Amino acid sequence: MTTRHRAALLALAGAAALAGLDAALVRLGAIAPVASVPLGEVHGVLMVYGFLGTAIALERAVALRSGGGRRDAWGYAAPAASGAGTVLALAEVAGLGGGRALPGVAWTASMALFAGIYAAVWRRQPSAAVLIQGLGAVAGLGGAALWTHGVENARIVPWWGALLVLTVVGERLELARLAFLTTGTEARIVTEACAVLVGAVATLVAPGPGYPLLGLALAVLVADVAVHDVARRTIRASGVARLMAACMLAGYGWAMVSAAVWVVGGPAWAGYRYDTAVHALTIGFALSMVVAHAPVIVPAVARRPLPYHPVMWVAAGLLHLGLLVRVLAGARAAEDAWRLGGTLGVVAVLVLVGSVVALLARTPGGRAARGRAVPSPVPPAEPEPQVAGR
Repeated sequence: MTTRHRAALLALAGAAALAGLDAALVRLGAIAPVASVPLGEVHGVLMVYGFLGTAIALERAVALRSGGGRRDAWGYAAPAASGAGTVLALAEVAGLGGGRALPGVAWTASMALFAGIYAAVWRRQPSAAVLIQGLGAVAGLGGAALWTHGVENARIVPWWGALLVLTVVGERLELARLAFLTTGTEARIVTEACAVLVGAVATLVAPGPGYPLLGLALAVLVADVAVHDVARRTIRASGVARLMAACMLAGYGWAMVSAAVWVVGGPAWAGYRYDTAVHALTIGFALSMVVAHAPVIVPAVARRPLPYHPVMWVAAGLLHLGLLVRVLAGARAAEDAWRLGGTLGVVAVLVLVGSVVALLARTPGGRAARGRAVPSPVPPAEPEPQVAGR
């Protein structure tokens, strides 16, 4: 696939992000460029499958193709199907579609192909990282199928959360593998990842005990990964290494908030408690990890380096400040402050996307200096920068 084709898929992910952010403003009751109630109803799927799903699947497809031959170009069908789902969902919002069926089928197909990518990688290079990410793809497939069949978004959140959490955990094991090589660590984390997937299933069949089980499994997994992650050391570095570490550690903290909500309160399907559980995981954890991994992931996909710039701290700061305001305001049922916090989160994502586009535009073209070839015997680990005083 040419750079032009990859750019088109990235543009679809960007369109999903913009539409999803507009939908977020609609749901917040804030001023939105397109004040469409139907658009607000697809906020979750646009962000999870349209934006993050397309971007992650594209990165995996690029890695699969880079380490194989022309026959491995089939992996690009995953982000293409996800992008098609976005177009079909927006057509439905505009009154041109027929409900969830068409976008749902496209997103379900995308997740099936996404899982297939991990199956292909597993055949080449079996590892705990690939297995965990594959489990995340299975969770994403289940969530897409549930949405297609008309299940309420609130009931699907655990599946979407499992997709995001397991994908990120697998990425951490892949990129910072040396930190997880102590005896039994990888096997234990795989077991904990399986427990998260079991917890997601339990929330559907037995919500009462299922949500506390999911919260407990999530808390154990996140704590285990955070304790072993190299980010605990690179936070003392400078520049991009400190930015990445700060975003990762903050993300782990927010995931623990979601886990605590489910462990202590059980099912949360509406109200401020639901809002906290959902957005601590999707904004605090997932989007924070997007900021953290952008310097690694974007060059692999765009085939040009993404230079570090302090403006990325602005995006990260606004993201976490907005979420903190949103959660605290929700706890006090302060609607205006809650709306302000949510709006700050939207601004944060716009700053992130805008800064990435601007920084890429300022760099020369050509292949990135550092890509990620999945099938290599030993995938490249994140460098551990020199820390002052070490």
